[in-house]
Amino acid sequence: MRIGIIGAGKIGGTLAKHLVDAGHEVAVSNSRGPETLAGLVGDLGEGAQALTAADAARFGDVVVVSIPFGRHRELPTEGVAGKVVIDTNNYYPRRDGTFEELDSERMTSSELLQAHLSAARVVKAFNAIVWTRLRDDGRAAGDQGRYGIPLSGDDVQAKQTVAELIEQVGFDPVDAGTLAEGGRKHQPGGAAYTQGLHTAELRAKLAG
Repeated sequence: MRIGIIGAGKIGGTLAKHLVDAGHEVAVSNSRGPETLAGLVGDLGEGAQALTAADAARFGDVVVVSIPFGRHRELPTEGVAGKVVIDTNNYYPRRDGTFEELDSERMTSSELLQAHLSAARVVKAFNAIVWTRLRDDGRAAGDQGRYGIPLSGDDVQAKQTVAELIEQVGFDPVDAGTLAEGGRKHQPGGAAYTQGLHTAELRAKLAG
């Protein structure tokens, strides 16, 4: 699969490594330009390249968004129609500025991203895991010590695609529900945010 990653920080860069290792073709991008990602691409090895954000969006069958939420309106809207977009972002008002829709809890940050990328199919995932756990703690399928990763979305097929990627990088996908309902459970302040729970514990937490 071809995967475009917009934002090459700790989550984006860690996911890039895991996805290359899983055999995917990965294009990474950031706000400073492809030339600034030469070191990362060298570390990732074959299967990785650096592109602009717009080109990474066009490149990917799946597009990972891993930028500060306050900049989500800068994301390219062309080239993502019908594609699965994985939203790893979180809303932090001190960093991102304030959004009335979020502060009043009328919407989740993923719903706002979906509104911006209206032709895409947004799935929230990888936002509730500490990046070092994502880097270090993946385990083989069937391992009783496997950690769960919550995901939420409004498109069943899109969630299945993301669930398969979560499996491939060493974690168990746990469906939290829709962007509106499930998203609240694993956003900052939610029941599953950065809890680092094994799969059975995470399922129980999300069901509670």
